[in-house]
Amino acid sequence: MTPLPLALAFTPGPLTVLALSVVLIIAAIVWWRLHAFFALFFAAIFVGLMTALGQTGAGRFTKAVEAVMTEFGSAAGKIGFTIAVASVIGVALMESGAADRIIRRFIAVLGERRAPLALLTCGFILGIPVFFDTVFFLLVPLARALALRTGKNYLLYVLAICAGGVITHGTVPPTPGPLIVAETLRLDLGLSIVGGILFGILPALGGLAFAHWIDARRPVPLRETAGSSLASLQQVADRREEELPGFWVSIAPVILPVVLIATASFSAPFAPALPPVAAQAIDFLGNKNIALLLGAVVALAVYARQRQLAWRNAADVLGPPLETAGVIILITAAGGAYGAMIKNAGVGDSVRVLAEGGGMNYVLLAWLLAVVVRVAQGSATVAMITASSIMMSIAGPAGFGVHVFYIYLAVGYGASMLSWMNDSGFWVIGRLGGLTEGETLRSWTVLLSLISVLGLIQALVAAKLWPNLWF
Repeated sequence: MTPLPLALAFTPGPLTVLALSVVLIIAAIVWWRLHAFFALFFAAIFVGLMTALGQTGAGRFTKAVEAVMTEFGSAAGKIGFTIAVASVIGVALMESGAADRIIRRFIAVLGERRAPLALLTCGFILGIPVFFDTVFFLLVPLARALALRTGKNYLLYVLAICAGGVITHGTVPPTPGPLIVAETLRLDLGLSIVGGILFGILPALGGLAFAHWIDARRPVPLRETAGSSLASLQQVADRREEELPGFWVSIAPVILPVVLIATASFSAPFAPALPPVAAQAIDFLGNKNIALLLGAVVALAVYARQRQLAWRNAADVLGPPLETAGVIILITAAGGAYGAMIKNAGVGDSVRVLAEGGGMNYVLLAWLLAVVVRVAQGSATVAMITASSIMMSIAGPAGFGVHVFYIYLAVGYGASMLSWMNDSGFWVIGRLGGLTEGETLRSWTVLLSLISVLGLIQALVAAKLWPNLWF
């Protein structure tokens, strides 16, 4: 018998490659303290090289590395501009006072007695174009000012913000995590936005109910925190209304892109019956890049008007959000390259055989994959990228047996599970909220775990009742 070449003799199977690559990502982030970009990028190269071991021909390892670069560029091209303009919208909303106006209007309409619901709603809405950490930075001073005024319910106010912001952060584009998941799973963006919002309502209300419950049993006093003394909180409450833009122009940069993208998505089946000019206009304006660009233009116009600046001066606000977006684009593009290499390695076929043999529900599997990666290394975005990449590699000709939207939901909610000390969000909530580690664990950590489980249950039930969706 002819002996196998040395490279082929030591070629790992697809599942071994998958397991080793996930361990590499976790080790790189948790133990070696590498940036998530390098962790995902090195994992992509690792998978490519391991796959090349089983191939023959000169230059196969070089081709594997070049394939990673190609996939990296492809992923960046799909999501780069979207993330950049979403970052601009978020910063312009804050700098112009538009976000403050949205918050005040909801509290004015709902009343101070329903302030937790107002904070939940504001977190939910602002979490669509704004990163969760930024949403919390923006809203926590208001929560502290409310607690100072009422003398109670501080933990309730803080958790209401968290319950709203964390859901749209994980399930509604153009936030980077759900955006790359939708791209990876080839899910229509309009469906992912509208569906993510609709399927976020029940978990948000469940999170608010838990916030009421834990605040009544284990209340947390209002404390001094770094950069936010109790004496300075009155300035937040005393900001004059005339300094803020109007409500509708304030919320327009968030609502306009959502409406345009959703309209294009849901009118697509009726496009042949529309006049050609109307169909083309809807399709053009509903393109994610055009829709978000229009939202960014409106946000910058509001900013320029409030600050009484010329457009060339208003452009100065673009620098910081674009710098932030650059880092996020690198991470998500590296994740896209990793996912493509996982698919090329044949991992999907192996996992699909195991799942079908064990009768595993694909929605539950997607959730579990996201949970494992999330708990192990802390980053929700990395968990979403990894889990969606693996799930996309599993999809065969028959798909998942249910609409891919349910896989999308499962990944988003799985990535929220069990935030603890290895998650930067844990420390943001604790430090800015003035909570001890123990208080953060029994409030923030439990809240996110509850939302994650509620999101899974909702996805499983809906997939059972309406496997192909109803809209």
